[in-house]
Amino acid sequence: MVTVYSLPACVQCDRTKKLLEREGIEYRSVDLTEDPAKAAALKEAGFMQAPIVELEDGTIWGGFRPDLIKKLVTNGPVEW
Repeated sequence: MVTVYSLPACVQCDRTKKLLEREGIEYRSVDLTEDPAKAAALKEAGFMQAPIVELEDGTIWGGFRPDLIKKLVTNGPVEW
């Protein structure tokens, strides 16, 4: 399952979740304002913008990335 770390009133977060839904990809949403420890850990790892998307295999990216979401749909590897 995909995890989307998001913030309230975040347009990119909303767009990411809507695209995942449209493509039929299951995800769980974590509000970073409700998990300050996770927010701090992600910031320390270098992620400075929401959303932050994490896959089960440990792949992680920040921002609205429709190109990477489309790769998930085609079951291709997500590469940078």
